[in-house]
Amino acid sequence: MTFPFHLLAPPDPAALPLPHPARPADGVTLLRGAVYALPEGSRPLTADLWLPEDATGPLPVVVFVHGGGWRAGLRDDLGPRFRDWTPGPFARLARAGFAVVCPDYRLSGEAPHPAQQGDLAAVLAWLRARAGDLGLDPARTVLWGESAGGHLAALTALTQPPGTVAGCVTWYAPTDLPGLAEDRPAGTYDAHDPSSYEALLLGGPPADRPEAARDASPVTHAGPDAPPFLLLHGTDDSLVPARQSVRLAEALRAAGHHPDLRLVTGGDHLWVGLSDADAEDCYARTLTFARRCTGA
Repeated sequence: MTFPFHLLAPPDPAALPLPHPARPADGVTLLRGAVYALPEGSRPLTADLWLPEDATGPLPVVVFVHGGGWRAGLRDDLGPRFRDWTPGPFARLARAGFAVVCPDYRLSGEAPHPAQQGDLAAVLAWLRARAGDLGLDPARTVLWGESAGGHLAALTALTQPPGTVAGCVTWYAPTDLPGLAEDRPAGTYDAHDPSSYEALLLGGPPADRPEAARDASPVTHAGPDAPPFLLLHGTDDSLVPARQSVRLAEALRAAGHHPDLRLVTGGDHLWVGLSDADAEDCYARTLTFARRCTGA
């Protein structure tokens, strides 16, 4: 008897059972840890889905991409300014009528660029495949990320087929990796350093891998089919200079778009230095933008 080797093939994530629902807040259902991709030689990739209870009609979608320098991070963590919110930021979005998807992606210690970009493309494909099961309208999907997650959200939004993404929000995101050497204060960044976050993402220092650095930069891909963008960045960001968001806004304008660039006075990375009211305003602007892009 010949062994049926096809039985060893990984299952189709679109056909796997969904996680048992939890109720983390009134009016909200949470499906934690749904498998959306099985990259060969890697761990299964999972996502949390925050859904409004008793929703009628297909839901608009917000896909949140966590930060952490492409090296670390938790898929459901918006950062220290929002960890004590009750209900939390994703439950609030669900209460506002959105399905919120928080995916894992392969970190730079697991795979270099473009693996992360491919993972986010995979989660978008998985959402399209499971739209009927989950009650989603994938044509009304907004990508949103903070820091490295904002970079990945922008990169994915600009490299997907036209119409895949309805809008993109970035918070204090790097957008032009070759430009970091110019944007950061003299002596604070070495493009030849093999241990920098950017080098670990690219599989080598940006100065030694210029084509990879360009390909991994959202500014490279800003073209006529780009979706609407909201770019939020603190003027006092000591890790990712605000000039990085300005660069993406300029590239989008050059391609014929009108991105909404908001430089938040006094804001450092992770919104350090902002009052609670100003940090909440960044969240409120994000929600308003998502509603505008999706008609929610």
